[in-house]
Amino acid sequence: MDWKRDTKLIHENLKPDAKTGMITQCITPAVAYAFPDAETASDVVSGEREGIYYGRYGNPTVQTLEKKVATLEGGEACLGLASGMAAISTALLTFLKNGDHVIVTKDVYGGTFSFLHSLAPRFGIDVSFVDCTKLSSIKRALRDNTKAVYIETPSNPRLTVLDIKAIANLCKRYNIPLIIDNTFMSPYLQNPLQLGADVVIHSATKYMNGHGDVLAGLIISNASTIQFMRKRIAGDLGQQLNAWDGFLIIRGIKTMALRMNKHCENAQKIAEYLETHEMIDTVHYPGLSSHPQHQLAIQQMRGMGGIVSFEVKGGCPAGKMFINHLKLAMISFSLGDPETLVQHPASMTHASIPPEERLKYGITDGLIRLSAGLEDSEDIIHDIRQALNRVQSSIKIVN
Repeated sequence: MDWKRDTKLIHENLKPDAKTGMITQCITPAVAYAFPDAETASDVVSGEREGIYYGRYGNPTVQTLEKKVATLEGGEACLGLASGMAAISTALLTFLKNGDHVIVTKDVYGGTFSFLHSLAPRFGIDVSFVDCTKLSSIKRALRDNTKAVYIETPSNPRLTVLDIKAIANLCKRYNIPLIIDNTFMSPYLQNPLQLGADVVIHSATKYMNGHGDVLAGLIISNASTIQFMRKRIAGDLGQQLNAWDGFLIIRGIKTMALRMNKHCENAQKIAEYLETHEMIDTVHYPGLSSHPQHQLAIQQMRGMGGIVSFEVKGGCPAGKMFINHLKLAMISFSLGDPETLVQHPASMTHASIPPEERLKYGITDGLIRLSAGLEDSEDIIHDIRQALNRVQSSIKIVN
C-alpha cells in the first residue's frame, strides 16, 4: 500500500495474527529452534534457507521490528541490537580492522568518542576527528587506508547539521562507506539512505521507543552488509536485542508521529525563548534562523528535532546551578523521553573527553543539552525562566 508516513508508522509490516486475530505483536522469547532434519538445520545455519537457528542471531519479534524499521528508513535490511553503543561499535567494526583509518565528525556523542579513543586503538584502528561542515577538511583527512566516514547530523550535543548528500557524493568518489547516526532525527524526520548514506544507526533507546524503558540499537543498510553484521560481528559479540525490548519499540513507533511533532514544537518554542534571555550566550537549534546551517536543515530534515543546546553565561558553576534549580525538567543522561530532560555535557555525557579536547569540539563549560519533552511548552519555559532567574540573582550577589 502507498501509505503516508504517519500511517506507515502504525501499519507497515504489521498485521493481525493469522490464528487468533490479535492486533498486538507477539513476544517470542525463544532461544532454541527445532528442525525436522539435519539437512534443514545445516541449510539455515549456512544461509541457504531462511530461518532462525539460535537466539543470538535473531528472534521472530525482533525480526518484525527489523523489517518495519528497514522500510521506514528506506533500506533493504535492519539489525536490532542491545544498545545504541552496540549499533555504533558493530557498524564501525564491520568496515574497520587492524591498520585501518576512519574519519569522524569532530562534534560527536561522548560514548562514540570514548569507544574510538579507548577501544579502537586496541584493534589497531586510527581515528581522525574532522570538521565535517567543510568537504575540504574531509578530503584533506583522507588516507590510502581510510575505510569509513562516520558522522552525526544533527550532532550531539551542539546540533551541527552536515550536508549528507555532499558528503555521501564525496565518499562514493573514493569508494568509502558513509555511516550516519540518525538518533536525533528518527526515521520520521530524516532518511539519510535516501540522501546517499550507506549505513544508518539509531539508538532506539531514544525517539524510536520514546518512553525511557528500553536499551536498544538499530542499524539499517543493504541486505548483505546487515547479514555480515548479524553473523560475523553482533552475533559473535553477543549483542542481540531481546524480544521484550523489540516489542516495546514496535509499540513506541506507532506513536512516533504524534511524539516527534510535539517534541519539535516544544523545542522550537524553547529555543526562541532562550534567544531572548540575557543569561544565555548562544542557542544551538536548527530551527532558528541564527543557526549556521538553518537553510541546510530545512532542505534535508522534515522537522528540527526535540533537542536544544544552549550556553549559560558564567561557565561550569552557572551551568550546574541552572540544572540544579529546575523543578519540572529532570537531570538525566538520556533523551527522547516524554519528560523534559537536561544534562551538562562537560560533567556528564562528555566528561570522558579531556577539557582541552572538549573546547576544541565546541563543548564549553556552560553548555546545556535539553531534550524537550511532551509537557505543555508554557510549563517547560516557566521552569527554565525561574531557574535562569535564580542563576542570575546568585551571580549578581556574588559580583
